[in-house]
This record gives sequence, C-alpha cells and structure tokens, in this order.
Amino acid sequence: MIDIEPAAGGDREKLTADVVLVAVGRRPNTDGLGLDAVGVERDDRGRIPVDEDFETNIPGIFAIGDVIPGPMLAHKAEEDGVAAVEIMAGMAGHVDYDHVPGIVYTAPEIATLGKTEDQLKEHGIDYNKGVFPFQANSRARAVGHTEGFVKILADAATDRVLGVHIIGHEAGTLIHECATAMAFGASSEDIARTCHGHPTLNEAVKEAALAVDGRAIHM
Repeated sequence: MIDIEPAAGGDREKLTADVVLVAVGRRPNTDGLGLDAVGVERDDRGRIPVDEDFETNIPGIFAIGDVIPGPMLAHKAEEDGVAAVEIMAGMAGHVDYDHVPGIVYTAPEIATLGKTEDQLKEHGIDYNKGVFPFQANSRARAVGHTEGFVKILADAATDRVLGVHIIGHEAGTLIHECATAMAFGASSEDIARTCHGHPTLNEAVKEAALAVDGRAIHM
C-alpha cells in the first residue's frame, strides 16, 4: 500500500497494488556539451531553443531531437534531423508535429496521433467522433486480443481527420495507416471508403471511420 497525491496539489489517498511503476519523466542531455562556452542558450528545463530552421541563437549551430522542445521520441528526432539537413542544403525541410505518433509499448499498446478531445474543446473546434471496439473485430477475436478500441475525431464541418487514438493489440502499427491519411488531409469518409482486407485488425480503423457518421457495420 502506498500514499499518493496529485503533483499539482490535492487530497492524498491510499492505493493498494501488486506492482508500482514510477515514471519521473525525461530531461534533455545537454550538460557537458560545452554549450555555455560557445554561447548556445538553454531554457529553464535545459532544452535548446531553435528557430524554424533548427538553428540555435548562434549562427551555424543547429540542434534537433530530444535536446529541443517537443516530444522526446526517436522517430521525431529522425524527422528533425532529415529536415534540418534539407534546410542546410537549401531545400524545404519541414516536420508537422501534429502528425508525429505517440506510442506506449504496453500490453495492450496505446497509440495517439493529432488532437485529443480535450484539445479540440479547448480550441472551440466542433468535431464528430467514431469509436469501434476490438471486441467486434474478427481478427482480434481470432488471436485472443479483444481489449481496447479505435477512436477517430473528425472536423464537424469538413470531416477532415483531426485525431486518432487507439488502445489495443498492435496499436503502434495500426496508427500509421492514419498518419498517412492525415498527412494527405484525408476525411473520415476517405478512410471509411478504403477497402480493408478481412480479417485484419485494420478493419477496426475502417469501422471507427464509419462510426464517425454513425455507419459502423459490425456493431
């Protein structure tokens, strides 16, 4: 049994559990790089501020990945690196951080992409939502992984997909279908009208897209 309380303050409560996972977050590894010696600025969290070209306050010194603001993810750092080099070469390098998947490699997996419902509400964006459970997906039932669901959030006016959130088996793989769709500005109907192989877990993505308009088939 442990005592827990919210980091932002609040009532303390007791929690009984068999296992406790303590995650204290991440911090940029910028100590010992000699940044102060050359005058590269850091913020109060040790991160290196950069401009839209990934250049620091010192001309000719660039920074990417975990040492700059943004999600500390290997795939995000890779995209930063490609874009930064393209810019150095005079090309139009760019990273759309709304299209960087976030994946938690638990069992079941968790994968997120784009905006959450709370973020859409905060920005006053009207949206429609489609949710489809893996319990109703034939492949998930066949392999014995029926936990979780796919949720798709689409703009109420344009139907453009604004966010996708998946909890379930292979969620970290499934999210990339949605990442490609969102990169091309797809609507939920675009996903819903794309033929998906049967039986596959990806059918749950198609069904969630159908559910945005209340048209899920296998429910």
